[in-house]
Amino acid sequence: MNTNTNAGSSQPRHGRRPHQKKNGPRTGQHRTNHRSGNRGGGNHRRPNPSPKGFNREAAQPHTKVTLPEVAPGNVRVIPLGGVEQIGQNMNIIETNDDIFVVDIGIQFSSELETPGVDYIIPNIKYLVERKDKIRAVFVTHGHLDHIGAFPYIIDQLGYPKVYCGLLTKWMIDKRNAEFPHLKKLEYEVVEPGQRITVGNGMKVQIFHVTHSIPDAIGFSFETDQGNIILAGDTKLNHRNGEVNQIEVDAYAKLSRPGQENLLFLSDSTSAEKQGWSKNEDDIIENIVELIKDAKSRVFLGTFASQITRITAVIDGAHRFGKKVVLEGRSMKTNVDLCVKSGRYVPPKGVLISVDEAASLPPDKVVFLVTGSQGEEFAALMRISSRKHPKVRFNERDTVILSSSVIPGNEISVRKLKDNLARHDLRIVEYQTNEIHASGHGNQDELLWIQKAIGAKFFMPIHGHHSMLRAHAQAVVERNGFNKKNIIIPDNGSLIDVNREGFIIHKQKAPNNVTVVEGFRVGDIQEVVVRDRKTLTNEGIFVIVATIDPKTGKMRKSPDIISRGFVYLRDSQELIQGARTLVKQSLVKNSKGKNPVDFEEVKKRVTDDLGRFLVQNTGKRPIIIPVILGL
Repeated sequence: MNTNTNAGSSQPRHGRRPHQKKNGPRTGQHRTNHRSGNRGGGNHRRPNPSPKGFNREAAQPHTKVTLPEVAPGNVRVIPLGGVEQIGQNMNIIETNDDIFVVDIGIQFSSELETPGVDYIIPNIKYLVERKDKIRAVFVTHGHLDHIGAFPYIIDQLGYPKVYCGLLTKWMIDKRNAEFPHLKKLEYEVVEPGQRITVGNGMKVQIFHVTHSIPDAIGFSFETDQGNIILAGDTKLNHRNGEVNQIEVDAYAKLSRPGQENLLFLSDSTSAEKQGWSKNEDDIIENIVELIKDAKSRVFLGTFASQITRITAVIDGAHRFGKKVVLEGRSMKTNVDLCVKSGRYVPPKGVLISVDEAASLPPDKVVFLVTGSQGEEFAALMRISSRKHPKVRFNERDTVILSSSVIPGNEISVRKLKDNLARHDLRIVEYQTNEIHASGHGNQDELLWIQKAIGAKFFMPIHGHHSMLRAHAQAVVERNGFNKKNIIIPDNGSLIDVNREGFIIHKQKAPNNVTVVEGFRVGDIQEVVVRDRKTLTNEGIFVIVATIDPKTGKMRKSPDIISRGFVYLRDSQELIQGARTLVKQSLVKNSKGKNPVDFEEVKKRVTDDLGRFLVQNTGKRPIIIPVILGL
């Protein structure tokens, strides 16, 4: 079987593909996409649900793409998202008879990269065309980059049964409740240690995973070729590099005699960070100590997805006789779901409202708030900018920013900190205090997990391509893993694997960007994104001219409209020069022609005016010529 990976990966191991003759296609294609994600816990922009569902005409064209079928005895793995970006996580395990989907996540849009877009979701055309093979959806945990696309996708998959933890179930249902056109999902709640049978006899082992949210689990698919293991987002419970026994037991039990681990798909989000991640217990202890010593109100800004931390802080505040106010929609929702699911029981009376807090001594109140990333409408930003209807900061308050800055949010976080500083209060940040730990393991943890699982083949997922490469390099150089047995995929890569080896097909599952824009779910063409960026950065320049369609003579002087480019009143010389140039171009390209070729005239005017504006301003606005024949 050929071991065929993308450029820079492994070389052929054997002489042929599984169950195929020699000299078959061997070269994969490589494409990277460096869109950034956002996993913060604040209030994110989202479209209002449509009672009739969404317009998907552009998203799922009905032309079937011809792709190689899974050869008998092989298992196919397809990352539909999450290997060229942070977020949008979705993987497929496919056999001859069954398809199993793992996670259905969103990627948060960046105004710089995808302006006007609400979310980016996996392209599921491959699944829609094979819907009759889909047996189940497995969900590793309840963060939006793993469950957020459910409302936009699950109906197109035919509502397969969903296997997940109890809290994850509640979070999916809460997400779907905002979309009334969806049917009720069928669930099977699973726990670590269970071994279930799905589809046509596929055994799936559920195992414990440490992450920043309760009910995080991994899945081991016990195929005829060996176990294919997906652990979701992972870190380790450890103390100075000494791994807790619960982790040893979880990973050691995945293989058994006659059922070896074939392929491990591993989280790469923090693969570029050396050493071990900070211990969450230490982080919580440090935060609680700050709360205990505070002489006035404490405001803790953190991701609402950091549920383990939030619930521990609530308990810690209670130990010192303090009450807790939850402020921010996602913060309230997540804690409420933990309580309803039975995964957390808050001390009686510890949670109070904003109104109740106003009557208590300041040193007896702790606020847990959303908005640590500087989101405009989240609680922390609203309070800091004096827009919150009931809460005002004062100089005795302490604000703890217990979250790292997500790439792309630097400006908004700086604005938040400036707003906070204007209140002359105390700000405690993670850079100078041990008050934040990632839910993703650093390199040493990832290497420990990879070695503990000991799968024959290794595939890094969940991260930008550079993160995947760093993960693969560390596994080779530090764990002594065979480079030829590493798969570095792109979104849509068709990876067929068996005991003898693997191949990445030249063809890919459809992987063009699929977006959510209001009520629309569909493709977004590169030209659309480019035009939106141009409108944002350069503006628009509109020319309205009227000519005689028979003679080409102008009826009147052209009108000019500028938006986001130059201010007309302050740029009269430039505007007059543009008007003169347009007149000359119109006369040159239309006079004496009967009839006038309006498309050709508009093209010439656009080209001439574009050169003029670049030469005089250095900018390239979108030019729209409106040429009327009257």
